[in-house]
Amino acid sequence: MDRERLGKQIEFILEIDKEKEILRQTHLTGHGRRENDAEHAWHMAICAWLLQEYANEKVDIGKVMLMCLIHDVVEIDAGDTYAYDAEGLRSQKEREEKAADRIFGLLPDDQRDALRAVFEEFEAYETPEAKFARAMDNFQPFLLNTSNGGGDWRQHGVTISQVLSRQSKTALGSEELCSVILETLEEHVKAGNIIEDRKKTAE
Repeated sequence: MDRERLGKQIEFILEIDKEKEILRQTHLTGHGRRENDAEHAWHMAICAWLLQEYANEKVDIGKVMLMCLIHDVVEIDAGDTYAYDAEGLRSQKEREEKAADRIFGLLPDDQRDALRAVFEEFEAYETPEAKFARAMDNFQPFLLNTSNGGGDWRQHGVTISQVLSRQSKTALGSEELCSVILETLEEHVKAGNIIEDRKKTAE
């Protein structure tokens, strides 16, 4: 056994435990407390396995689930950036790249490079696996928001234009799930949970 290698692996394992401390804006099902990043990642991974039949293209579901599990470990350093926080989104990439260097850098070189490559693939949004994983990153909080009667959207004064802009990318991974999302969003607009800010077309 290579004790030095094992030591680095254990250091990484303990470091990513801190992901449980990073709180998101989304609340748990049924008006529960705010979820943390680790819960979000686990829930995404399960969603991906269960819903893989709705992916636009055949995917390597193991890789998708790994993407789901590691995509937010960078938030240990970078913090959670709310999907509709325009100011935070401007510096998100820089903060997360710096965090990725440090956190994945704790691992032995081969595992560092392997996990960093999966993380970068997720970020690049180009492969079928990345597109489906990113669809899950949108779908999972959507489900929680819906279960909470749109409370998180109301709390942050989110507009339908903002939600549609984010969810338009869900279709890149799953057109079928995106269609369900769009139908449900209209119900939330009617209920006043999401602000209607679309211009009315002239009749």
